[in-house]
Amino acid sequence: MIPDFKNVRNSSWALLPPGIYDSTLVEVFNRYVINARREALFRGMERALDNLFKSGCTQVYLDGSYVTAKPLPNDYEICWDPKFVNLYALDPVFLDFSNGTRPQKQKYLGEFFPSTSIEGNSMQPFLNFFQTDKESGKAKGIIRLFNHIMKGGAI
Repeated sequence: MIPDFKNVRNSSWALLPPGIYDSTLVEVFNRYVINARREALFRGMERALDNLFKSGCTQVYLDGSYVTAKPLPNDYEICWDPKFVNLYALDPVFLDFSNGTRPQKQKYLGEFFPSTSIEGNSMQPFLNFFQTDKESGKAKGIIRLFNHIMKGGAI
């Protein structure tokens, strides 16, 4: 279950309290799709997750202004667990950082990073980096989505 937002000093938007919250795409849709912009982002994320999950990814972590109280986020960020991913089935855009994340944003409206990769400025794995608010420096929550395709369900 996704908890209510908490106001954090020195942060522009209310955030999820610290922690990793297991959720489903249905819950994410019901909670965060409150306008046309958020729905467009959700649909891009849904297409991306279809490829990631069909490639064998077992779990992803959703972050960014999409999971804050910001009414019109620019995008969303996902870090994905590469452990069981079949690279031949994976959309190559998820591994192409030759032009930053521009190709990912153009195709899926969000940014994607292997959870074990290191974020350049903080020198932390993305999974840890995602759990710190950039503005306040305080801990914040993220959402984990599991591969429901592997369990026989559909996205």
